[in-house]
Amino acid sequence: MIDKNNIPQHIAIIMDGNGRWAEARGLPRTAGHREGAKRVKEIVKAARELGVKVVTFFAFSSENWSRPKREINFLMRYLDNFLVREIKDMDKNNIRFLSIGRDEPLPLAIQKRIKEAEAKTRDNTGLTVVLAFNYGSRQEIVDAAKKFAGEVISSKTDLNALDEGMFSRYLYTDKLPDPDLLIRTSAELRVSNFLLWQLAYAELYFPKKFWPDFKADDLKEAIEEYQSRKRRFGGI
Repeated sequence: MIDKNNIPQHIAIIMDGNGRWAEARGLPRTAGHREGAKRVKEIVKAARELGVKVVTFFAFSSENWSRPKREINFLMRYLDNFLVREIKDMDKNNIRFLSIGRDEPLPLAIQKRIKEAEAKTRDNTGLTVVLAFNYGSRQEIVDAAKKFAGEVISSKTDLNALDEGMFSRYLYTDKLPDPDLLIRTSAELRVSNFLLWQLAYAELYFPKKFWPDFKADDLKEAIEEYQSRKRRFGGI
């Protein structure tokens, strides 16, 4: 049974296995992405009902540009359609939407759609849904270092004032809590350049299911596993 007093406040999810799920069924890889998008909606609903505060979905990495052009074009179209369809529901359910990652080289139409979705839901106070799109954690850390260095050069801040808490404010995830739980589907045991700074003390959970098969009950099972662990944060 889930303890409602020990719900992870921030769950980060690497949605892995869409392509392999489709290939195992003799379907094009795009069919896996289409089915995977349905799971996003289901997991958002379940997380909101359980009292999770933030869910971050790793949807497209900065390394994914090396994939076939047809697959990339499909993902861009699907993101555009997803934002059109789902943001109204998110707004209706008091859900805030955020996107993290670099704007370039995303198509300008996608950049505009993301900014519109963020603006529309900015004042919502319920669950925050974060989409990591064109995201890479190493590039995020480099961007943060450049931003801080720029402020030092312009005398807006002092080099010696920098500590871990201050540096976190220069990351894409500024003002968001660090993840308590990372879920990566398809049994791959790596974090793939995702939230490297923020995952320092997260609990890691690697179910064998491909993302299109990961449903609300699987999220609850992950939370139950999280609650069975003792988080020491370096202590005894």
